[in-house]
Amino acid sequence: MVFPGEPILTVKAPVMEAQLIETAILNIINHQTLIASKAAKIRRSAGNDNVMEFGLRRAQGPDAGIYGSRASVIGGCNSTSNVLAGKLFDIPVAGTHAHSWVMSFPSEYQAFKAYAEAYPDATLLLVDTYDTIKSGIPNAIKVFDELRAMGKKPLGIRIDSGDLAYLTKKARKMLDDAGYPDAIICASGDLDEKLIQSLKIQGAKINSWGIGTKLITSADMPALGGVYKLAGVVEKDGSITPRIKVSETTAKITNPGFKKIIRIYDKNTNKAEADLICLYDDVIDESKPLTITHPLETWKKITFEEYYIKELSIKVIENGKLVYNFPKVKEIASYAKSELATFWDEYLRLDKPHIYKVDLSDRLLKLKTEMLSEIRK
Repeated sequence: MVFPGEPILTVKAPVMEAQLIETAILNIINHQTLIASKAAKIRRSAGNDNVMEFGLRRAQGPDAGIYGSRASVIGGCNSTSNVLAGKLFDIPVAGTHAHSWVMSFPSEYQAFKAYAEAYPDATLLLVDTYDTIKSGIPNAIKVFDELRAMGKKPLGIRIDSGDLAYLTKKARKMLDDAGYPDAIICASGDLDEKLIQSLKIQGAKINSWGIGTKLITSADMPALGGVYKLAGVVEKDGSITPRIKVSETTAKITNPGFKKIIRIYDKNTNKAEADLICLYDDVIDESKPLTITHPLETWKKITFEEYYIKELSIKVIENGKLVYNFPKVKEIASYAKSELATFWDEYLRLDKPHIYKVDLSDRLLKLKTEMLSEIRK
């Protein structure tokens, strides 16, 4: 979990080498953080329902589609429809057929039957090509009956358009009456976390979600403003001279010096309480109370007594050599889920979330204040 103003990655290298990788690093981190964040919001709205990433056709280019799939699974999606991403990152692949599949056959029933013959153990039929209630679902049930006679169990149906609350309620009754109470009802079609939340409030009978355009493009916030700034210069004697960027816009004033992030947890609940941006050589004595101060509104303070801390940064490259074993995407997704669980619900709600505390250590705040004062002289 990353919050505004926090350093995600620190690069220590000869200045031209560090400069050469700026654009690549920003491209990779900004895009995948953006999509993973959107996926996490969708996962939170969907609860324990199945969520499939369906975004490749609407992604801004093939690379965005492939790495967007990766980020979506890290953020909480169960699977992707992107077969190449599934192969590259060893993540589950799932999906259904297209409307064009149905339209290429003389009848909807023949299309469903052919699909069931091709995938007898994974028959999920798209039922809204012509008429969901009068044609699609009845034809799906007819094919389901044939599968059951063969000893196979159909998966369910997908609805991609129309009033999803109304249609899925009707579909659930029709499937139940036909003897398929376990059949999945999957919904897709320009869905996002807010629409999922609304459909659940309306009592829609949906237990699987296919999320495409609004996930893979992060439609409501299509860019993440991560930046890459010089924080300090290592002198010949090994000392560090901090650097700061000054701006009339407060948010664009950087925090000087090489830094690390400390996350503060409550000992009794194991919940995250605040983050502290520190200078790299700051030391926290966990045996003593820890008071942190808001970096702008300095009258706001909070003291922790029953707490423990965790440094969030880890070393990836040292002296030009890789010293980190990269986990698989499934492992990253599992870690992301466990980290989200350490935050109170108030921080994770979609509307007007409580603002998580991100403060500066006393030494860093003093350094920043002194540098700003010196520059303004």
